[in-house]
Amino acid sequence: MPEEKPTAAFIVSLLAGIFILINGILIMIASAFIFVIPIAGVFVALFGIGELIFGLIVMFGAIMINSDDPSKVRTGGIIVLIFSIISIIAGGGFLIGLILGLIGGILALTWKPSTQIPPPSS
Repeated sequence: MPEEKPTAAFIVSLLAGIFILINGILIMIASAFIFVIPIAGVFVALFGIGELIFGLIVMFGAIMINSDDPSKVRTGGIIVLIFSIISIIAGGGFLIGLILGLIGGILALTWKPSTQIPPPSS
């Protein structure tokens, strides 16, 4: 019997992490052009670094969600939820990353593996 996994929660959470990561990369690129004003450039770069880290952590949480172990799925869902919400500080992955992270985290937290009774052996 194939293992049951919360595939929808995994895909949505992974997309959230990708959007947050891309947002962080674009913020880092923008900070290179803002370095004309040193303090502002450093400030923007710190937001970009934070967004990169949040995106990677959300992607890590998505990988944890792609498990058949309910405790790992729950932990991954909590990670995705928390770091998706925190990512709003620097744009939240164009806000779509935040929304997808919320949906993916909630899907992971509400996922329950189906309990199938094995057929009796003859």
